[in-house]
Amino acid sequence: MKLPSLNIQILLGAILGIVLGLSFQRLGLESAGVKTGLYLSGLVGTLFIDLLKMILIPLVFCSITVGIANLRQHQQMQRVWQTTLIYFVLTMMLAIALALFSANFFKPGSGLHIAMFQDAMQNFEAKQLPLPEFFAQFLHGLFVNPFSALAQGNVIAVVVFALILGVALVMGGERYTTTLQVLQEVLDITMRIVGWVMQLAPLGIMALLIKLVAAQDVAMLATLAKFVAVVIGTLLVHGVVVLPLVLYIITKKTPLWFWRGAREALITAFATSSSAATLPITMRNATQHLHVKPEIAGFVLPLGATINMDGTALYEAVAALFIANLVGIELSFVQQLIVFVTAMIAAMGAPGIPSAGMVTMVMVLQSVGLPAEAIAILLPIDRLLDTLRTTVNVEGDMVGSLVVQKLVNQSQ
Repeated sequence: MKLPSLNIQILLGAILGIVLGLSFQRLGLESAGVKTGLYLSGLVGTLFIDLLKMILIPLVFCSITVGIANLRQHQQMQRVWQTTLIYFVLTMMLAIALALFSANFFKPGSGLHIAMFQDAMQNFEAKQLPLPEFFAQFLHGLFVNPFSALAQGNVIAVVVFALILGVALVMGGERYTTTLQVLQEVLDITMRIVGWVMQLAPLGIMALLIKLVAAQDVAMLATLAKFVAVVIGTLLVHGVVVLPLVLYIITKKTPLWFWRGAREALITAFATSSSAATLPITMRNATQHLHVKPEIAGFVLPLGATINMDGTALYEAVAALFIANLVGIELSFVQQLIVFVTAMIAAMGAPGIPSAGMVTMVMVLQSVGLPAEAIAILLPIDRLLDTLRTTVNVEGDMVGSLVVQKLVNQSQ
């Protein structure tokens, strides 16, 4: 009997994972059968994530180095990195502007009082990091011993070293042809391994979603329902309307064509809540299904996975206004501009520092004088919202690779 395509298997795995997770929650997490099911889900899900992480660093290192070398040979490098950075900044600005509009219009948190969450806040100690110190840590994290960065899985440091090495290979010309050829072969081998890992994707995604759905705190979700609805709704508008519209205007590619080609990566991003862990599948989808040139995908996607965070920036902006409503503070236009800029800096700088998500969220709150401890209110629902914002982050990267390719081709 012929099995359905991998795309369909992944979609069925995701649906089955959500259904089983809801069933486990209804049966009660203390029953023996549910405990066994969750334990097995944890094993399979962890194995899948570990396999993706295993190939992540060689993939990032080789794809950026080879991508730059190939782009420079075609005299495209300057145009590609300029277009990429402009795209990243503009789409994040659109995401944050949309977040601030939604939060001002719907006012999540306005009917609640911070006293309701006093217990959660008392048991939480916020890691505080002033903006200058944040910048210092971020810059310090960029230039690291490459062997240490490769061994520790420090993605942003690997990206920076790969960028420098790629430029050095081009400047060296013919002398380093052998090195470039070896890196190209390692990249080809890595993509072959990605293909093998993808065979486990339907099971891995199902397992991750079972655990995610079963572990949700329903009472807390009900209390913060308006905030959750505003975040999810705004993320969907950005992911289903804004990004596809940008794609269509520039490339004339339809949203359906894009989602069909990007489906594996988007479902994996939703299940793993990690742009970095999803990167091997993002690269595979972009080059094989969306027909992005390997040298452009190899530059835009790993860079995007570390600094292009539309969903994260959007979430942090909505969360800041939600907490302001909780404590009864009306943020002025200037204060909201500060939130706009800080959320953008925080989202771009997040991967370079430890405990990134929490530290950067605290920084956004501190920028307008909101209580940092209030972040404890968001922790019980953060994992659920992280699924969607990561999906939007990955979608932004894939749309970016198509937009950059189109604009670079037009300029030739």
